[in-house]
Amino acid sequence: MPVAILALAAGCFGIGTTEFVVMGLLPDVAGDLGVTIPQAGLLVTAYAVGVVIGAPLMAMATARLPRKGALLGLMGVFILGNLACAAAPTYGLMMAARIFTAFAHAAFMGIGAVVAADLAPPNKRAQAMALTLTGLTIANVLGVPGGTAFGHWAGWRMTFVGVAGIGAVAGLAVLLLVPKMPALKVQSMAREFAVLKRPQVLLGMAMSAMSAASLFSVYTYITPLLASNAGMAAAAITAALVLFGVGFTLGGLIGGRLADWHQMRAMQGGFVVVALLLVLFTVSSGHMVTAIATMILWGIASFAVVAPLQMRVIDKAHGAPNLASTINHAGFNIGCASGAFLGGIPLSLGADYTTVPWVGAGIALLAFVTALLAERSDRAAPLPAAAE
Repeated sequence: MPVAILALAAGCFGIGTTEFVVMGLLPDVAGDLGVTIPQAGLLVTAYAVGVVIGAPLMAMATARLPRKGALLGLMGVFILGNLACAAAPTYGLMMAARIFTAFAHAAFMGIGAVVAADLAPPNKRAQAMALTLTGLTIANVLGVPGGTAFGHWAGWRMTFVGVAGIGAVAGLAVLLLVPKMPALKVQSMAREFAVLKRPQVLLGMAMSAMSAASLFSVYTYITPLLASNAGMAAAAITAALVLFGVGFTLGGLIGGRLADWHQMRAMQGGFVVVALLLVLFTVSSGHMVTAIATMILWGIASFAVVAPLQMRVIDKAHGAPNLASTINHAGFNIGCASGAFLGGIPLSLGADYTTVPWVGAGIALLAFVTALLAERSDRAAPLPAAAE
């Protein structure tokens, strides 16, 4: 694999860290800015909103730029945004800084995925893209807990300074390791966005959103679920979440190989496995050992579908891969937010935490049905050979 993929993975590591690290620092942030913890929690929501809003805007802004230059510019936005978070004197300015930082998220990961696929040998394009996205999964294993611990020791503002430093290292790596690549030919933005009308592209994005919704409908409530069902203490839950993150990373790498083998079979099989594991989790979550074992397998299966989904959207969006890949990441964030909402519905109705995995399993089965529809769409209206 080209060494340039390490630079792209470093950028994804920084992005994944800054998105979620604030969750572990909420009491510190709330106390310093003079707001309640629920208000501080909206800083996570604001970031997701920034990703969704920024995806089409940054896709248009970078459409005609050389891809290496676009990646460097986006990492510059990331660095400035995190420094602004570190210096924000008020809650309002902190909110604005979070949204600004998020503008770099989908575009960097979307363009980075396309660059990684183009740099790799034809039979390893999905694996290259999966390696790039391991930066995001490793952020959940190392970046988020490490940033949280550092923030508790040095102050939450220093965490964002440190994340800006990660961005600087990633930007330098992109500058030195990523070769010069011309901008993709863009005839007009109207034609670029016309790609989003293709049923195959829309179905691919819908599956990406549903895969995220299935994951976060349960992941959002995993701490109280493990505490109430398995009686796990805080330290044990932390260890379980680290192992869950390891499962993410392994799943991403496995998914890259599966996507290079057969995209559709990898997606369909992955969704079914996720659904079955979540059904199992309703029972296995009652004991610490079986709960952790199920979580690891669930993490592997959940991220094994990411590379096939991203590769499918890029392949089906022939003529506008950067745009489609970028907006696909925005769709993933929409899935994260909607999954948290859907998972909370049975809890708000008075059900216990064992009902939450059923919600995730149902969404995964819906994604499987969508994958069957996508396969049928391929047969009914295949793209020209050149577009495949």
